[in-house]
Amino acid sequence: MHIPSLCSFTQNSLLGNVNKISLVLKHFLSFFISVSSREAESFKEQGNAYYIKKDYSEAFNYYTKAIDMCPKNASYYGNRAATLMMLSRHREALEDSQQAVRLDDTFMKGHLREGKCHLSLGNAMAASRCFHRVLELEPDNSQAQQEVKNADSVLEYEKMAELGFEKHDFRMVVFCMDRALESASACHRFKVLKAECLAMLGRYPEAQSVASDILRMDATNGDALYVRGLCLYYEDCIDKAVQFFVQALRMAPDHEKARLACRNAKALKAKKEDGNKAFKDGNYDAAYELYSEALTIDPNNIKTNAKLFCNRGTVGSKLKKIDQAIEDCTKAVKLDETYIKAYLRRAQWYHARIWIFIGYGYDLSKHKHLLKNAQLELKKSKRKDYYKVLGVDKNATEDEIKKAYRKRALMHHPDRHSSASAEVQKEEEKKFKEVGEAFTVLSDPKKKSRYDSGHDMEDDTGNMGDFDANNIFKAFFGGGGGQGYSFEANQSSGPGNFFFQFG
Repeated sequence: MHIPSLCSFTQNSLLGNVNKISLVLKHFLSFFISVSSREAESFKEQGNAYYIKKDYSEAFNYYTKAIDMCPKNASYYGNRAATLMMLSRHREALEDSQQAVRLDDTFMKGHLREGKCHLSLGNAMAASRCFHRVLELEPDNSQAQQEVKNADSVLEYEKMAELGFEKHDFRMVVFCMDRALESASACHRFKVLKAECLAMLGRYPEAQSVASDILRMDATNGDALYVRGLCLYYEDCIDKAVQFFVQALRMAPDHEKARLACRNAKALKAKKEDGNKAFKDGNYDAAYELYSEALTIDPNNIKTNAKLFCNRGTVGSKLKKIDQAIEDCTKAVKLDETYIKAYLRRAQWYHARIWIFIGYGYDLSKHKHLLKNAQLELKKSKRKDYYKVLGVDKNATEDEIKKAYRKRALMHHPDRHSSASAEVQKEEEKKFKEVGEAFTVLSDPKKKSRYDSGHDMEDDTGNMGDFDANNIFKAFFGGGGGQGYSFEANQSSGPGNFFFQFG
């Protein structure tokens, strides 16, 4: 008879206990997974409910809870990606959609959302690959078919913009970027290129607005800092411009455009100051040469160059070169039609030339138009610049004028600033009225023609200050006949942004 040893008995007992414990753990784990799955599904359903209500922040929170409970579920990442897209957090949405398709390569919505994120961020080629993957999974998917066309259009506009920039056709670039941004709304690269070209066109407020919007979302964006500096530089605020160029180089040390602009700004300031000093010292020949050298530094800096031409004209008058002085002031006002000092000096020198003619016994009848033109230009310079009020140039089309009015009327509408201080409200109301006044003149071909030729619009229409800007706003936006409009805060667009709504 075999009698088992104590050791053998103990081993069998322990082995049995281990098996029992393992079985218990297995049941517990299975139960835990089941509970976690049910809880995760509950979180997902709550997230769906908030998504339908357009409460995307709460939807995001519940989808995140679902992911925390079940991190291997592709649909949860897909849902959170959709929510992040609605919150304009496209880079995070891209990461979630990519994780979703890593977990399940057949997850069609995941590929579709990844493509839409790529497209929103301006990566049309990557977007196209994602949409074609959707079509592999579902060849008749109409949304994917349309998105492929959108991606192709963005690529085409990119190519056209690149060609336009090389040819210095900045208006074309702005057009192409506007079209591309309809699909690539979160692409900072497109926005910066548009802003840079707006600056090159002299549309500085618009360029500043685009760059500022980018910097609110990404304060370290070297391209946007460069554009802010470029606008200040072209508006002859050189010291402030240099600060932005330096900051751009700090964020992006290899930013060649910022480096060149910074160098030009410093050189222009130094040369102009040297010319001013020579003039004050009575060294007119040296001042003339210094201003001439400054004019060669950057032909694109219109405002500073206008001042340099006017300064050089003043030096020319001191050197008894009256014709040269008049020519320089004419160049100044061609560059900057709002430059009153240049008009005044040119009128002064026209007058001086007339007296010179008198002294030499010339027939003045053929020279009277010179003074008359100077007086007309001076009168024009003292009026409100309606083009500047709307932020368009003098060759703006009817559609461009309408778009500019729409943008600025909404920007300055009193309802939008109802919670601001009394001082701000008063200032915005004044701007809103000026925008309506400008649109009234520039949108009417006859009034625009008279305005461009120098006529006083108040003589034609009575006191422009008495007209009602709200009536123009309502007529433009279709707010008459009982329709109303309201301005509401849009949390998804960030602080200070608003959208308007008719109802």
